[in-house]
Amino acid sequence: MAAPAEQTAHGRAFKIGYLASLDDTPAEGALPRFHDVRDLALAAENAGLDSFWVADHFIARMPNEGEVGQWEAFTFLSALAAVTTRIQLGPLVAATSFRNPALTAKMADSLDEISNGRFIMGLGAGWHEPEYLAFGYPFDHLASRFEEALQIIVPLLREGKADFHGEYVSATDAVLRPRGPSPKGPPILIGARRPRMLRLVARYADAWNTAWHTRPDVVAERWAEMRQICEEAGRDPATLELTAGAILRLGPNGEPAEGKPYQITGTTEEIAERLRGFVEVGARHLTLVIEPEGMVGFERFLPILDLLNQG
Repeated sequence: MAAPAEQTAHGRAFKIGYLASLDDTPAEGALPRFHDVRDLALAAENAGLDSFWVADHFIARMPNEGEVGQWEAFTFLSALAAVTTRIQLGPLVAATSFRNPALTAKMADSLDEISNGRFIMGLGAGWHEPEYLAFGYPFDHLASRFEEALQIIVPLLREGKADFHGEYVSATDAVLRPRGPSPKGPPILIGARRPRMLRLVARYADAWNTAWHTRPDVVAERWAEMRQICEEAGRDPATLELTAGAILRLGPNGEPAEGKPYQITGTTEEIAERLRGFVEVGARHLTLVIEPEGMVGFERFLPILDLLNQG
């Protein structure tokens, strides 16, 4: 099990984050405008949540589900960083193949400045081929492209400079000037599942994003695998923050809602107990999707949050 996380402002020994929808066809059937996302971020901050996230996608074209678009993640994060004061912010997770890696590091450092050190650089390799084709990005060798991108992003954020020439990306005597308030740049969270990507987590990441889950035992299995990879790489697993993502489907008045297999449903007490289970197997940061989306679902979550704050 990982070492305990630092205690939050509300006394919890673990963090809780909220993943907001930027989609143009959310569950409630309304387009989320910036003021809607802003109000959710402020509500999350005022309620004592620790982090607020947005996904990094351009468009989704899934079989039998139609087409879904989304606002651009970093643009929204910049605005959210300017209107919040305490809560951490980040993409869950940014596809390194969407942006030049040196530019990604520059954007992250700028967000570190705007947020006064509250930005988390969430990174991943990308996965949804239709948006790559639609926006003109290559979809081949995603893991290799990701590994090369890290060899530019990480030294730029940690040391302020990078010089790397790979098969897919390069940076020649690149520097970050000026720098944000975090001496080593924002923390890096990597979303990964397969062995090659997990080895990159062990080498480069401050936190590991693992999602989406309904059962703590699955989280425990994956954390055991990750700990072994860390030990093989010569890294103390306690220095890696394990995050666990879950999708909650909440009914009114604390009653169970009809959910799908990938969602956690139940009474207020049952859902709180399930989330505690993730912490018991090592998760130090929970990242939650709450349905129904928007303020309706968030307000239904507050009684669950009260129980989690009680320990």
